[in-house]
Amino acid sequence: MAKQHVLIAGGGIGGLTLGLTLHQIGVPFTLFESVRQLKPLGVGINLQPNAVRELFDLGTTPDQMDQIGVPAREWALVGRDGQDIHAEPRGTEAGYHWPQYAVHRGAFHMALYHLLLERAGPDAIRTGARATGYEQTADGVTLLLDTDTGPQRATGSLLIGADGIHSAIRAQMYPDQPPIHWGGVIMWRGTTLARPIRTGSSFVGLGAHDQRMVIYPISHPDPETGLALINWIAEITPDDPEAYRSVGWFRQVGQEDFAHHFADWRYDWLDVPALISGADAVYENPMIDRDPIPSWVNGAVALMGDAAHAMYPTGSNGASQAIIDARSLGAAFLQHGLTPAALTAYNDALCKPVSELILRNRGSGPFGLLNLVEDRCGGMFTDIDQVIPRDERLAYMAGYKQAAGFARDTLNAAPPTIAAGARFTG
Repeated sequence: MAKQHVLIAGGGIGGLTLGLTLHQIGVPFTLFESVRQLKPLGVGINLQPNAVRELFDLGTTPDQMDQIGVPAREWALVGRDGQDIHAEPRGTEAGYHWPQYAVHRGAFHMALYHLLLERAGPDAIRTGARATGYEQTADGVTLLLDTDTGPQRATGSLLIGADGIHSAIRAQMYPDQPPIHWGGVIMWRGTTLARPIRTGSSFVGLGAHDQRMVIYPISHPDPETGLALINWIAEITPDDPEAYRSVGWFRQVGQEDFAHHFADWRYDWLDVPALISGADAVYENPMIDRDPIPSWVNGAVALMGDAAHAMYPTGSNGASQAIIDARSLGAAFLQHGLTPAALTAYNDALCKPVSELILRNRGSGPFGLLNLVEDRCGGMFTDIDQVIPRDERLAYMAGYKQAAGFARDTLNAAPPTIAAGARFTG
């Protein structure tokens, strides 16, 4: 394998976006994915405008995005009694130059995979090859792999660990890292065919800080029935977290395991019990993240995506940040070549602010407004402006967007991460 070659460990959203980026700018790479066959796993995720900008710069079109999701029009928090706490437009309706998309994670993942196969060819992706560690020399890096035929090695100039929250690359980089962090919240996820609420494409957080629903559509309504695929997440913070200590990762369960927590959540505009009961399948998992680390880089090795910064989904920006990571790495390679200096520049730009974002999301992210309502009025109110004035709510949300990298005016005025037509010259 040529020295001027990037090794990517992991074929999730981040790894695939990095592969597409490297192909776009002409950097040789090979992507190694642990599973033999990729499948469309997961439910709904949101792609913020900063990530959608990067996807469009990669040549993805709005028509293609519409096949796997729907542009979001509104973000809203609603109290347990059904009254609005805060609502604001999103995407182009908020003045962004790019939409925000709510998509089916599995469909989006597979779209990236097939796009990379189409552009880079099948030789660029090796499945059934699980990263187990790495070795560094003065000339580059060797990726250690476990395959069906036994241990194998791949050599290159740089290694990017995109191997997720259970990253073997990160574990070698930080052998004494703490275990995965669980703050006590349990989530149940599902999708149900139902009529969209509010604007027809609204992201709605409903309830209180310790018990809430998150609801948004991830498909356009059927023109005949008016039904769309609605993604929902039911969350509770149990009084006895130890009772849930053994909860698995994305374990399928029955609605009867949790629906009683939301049995009386019926409003004239939404029937939560019906939404839950209408799901074909429900998956339970804890809300988890990892503690921030001081650096994502070790010599010729760097982390990205969940391997670098697994975070609570409260800000809906985990996938978006993985996309930003990939594009930032591409920009660093254009400026510094396939060198450790490029990885250092990437780390210097993103590690500190994203580490702060991990902790902000752990502290409820934008859902922190629910905590304020609870603290100030016990969650019950008749006039939200008497509890949290509008200017305070707007300032709170603006602070989060700035921290997460999608403050509207800043993003709209920013130059492309990678200039159109930019090519790696070695």
